[in-house]
Amino acid sequence: MLKRRIIPLLLLMNDRLVKTVNFGKFKDVGNPVSTAKIFNDSDADEIILLNIERDSRSSSKLIPVLKEISNECFIPIAAGGGIKSIDDATNIIKNGADKIVINSICYDDYSFIKKIAETFGRQAVIASIDIKKINNQYCLMADCGKLIKKINLEEHLEKLIKNDVGEIIINSIDCEGTMKGPDHDLIMQVTNVSNVPTIYTGGIGNYDHIKDVFENSNASAVACGSLFNFTDSNPIRVKSYLKSYDINLRLF
Repeated sequence: MLKRRIIPLLLLMNDRLVKTVNFGKFKDVGNPVSTAKIFNDSDADEIILLNIERDSRSSSKLIPVLKEISNECFIPIAAGGGIKSIDDATNIIKNGADKIVINSICYDDYSFIKKIAETFGRQAVIASIDIKKINNQYCLMADCGKLIKKINLEEHLEKLIKNDVGEIIINSIDCEGTMKGPDHDLIMQVTNVSNVPTIYTGGIGNYDHIKDVFENSNASAVACGSLFNFTDSNPIRVKSYLKSYDINLRLF
């Protein structure tokens, strides 16, 4: 099995980092460039940077911050938010990202995934899936969690994989920002179907939450926001803890 990864998740709004709860209320949590540099120096395996501006969902908003971060960091950067064309994706790559993160556009044009894979390689395309439980059913959400899509999770995963997605991010809206623990049923449902690397995010509040994800599923990575924003945790400390449980990690 590939070595498991610990990934800081950075949410960008109006050139500042924020942390949301259930995709709703948010707090300012700092400067994106200085924060990314801290993660670079504390053995993060990579960084995910997402533009979550609600009113102006343009990938161009990412470029100035992405440029600065890539000049300060020497770990892989995945970036997304508002990417709607190959030109958008190319601009993101040219300005320092190693991977492209797409979400809402996948539902409208699955072939867009294949186009990115053909242009930059399959390893460079990540599909992010935002999921909310409604009437005890997992519903797929688009446009920053505002729109319910009329496709079930398994069918969406199959279409992503068929079109050469390189990696998948699973984001539980119900758990996001709560720090109360991950949605294990959701993780298992995805990893039982998907044969591509899967990153889980949502509800991670302590090191045991991460350990449980790795011990009980085939998830290849856990992405953390609140854990790093609101505690004194960092990737080095997380890895030191997980090492004692013989979890296969890239170690500092």
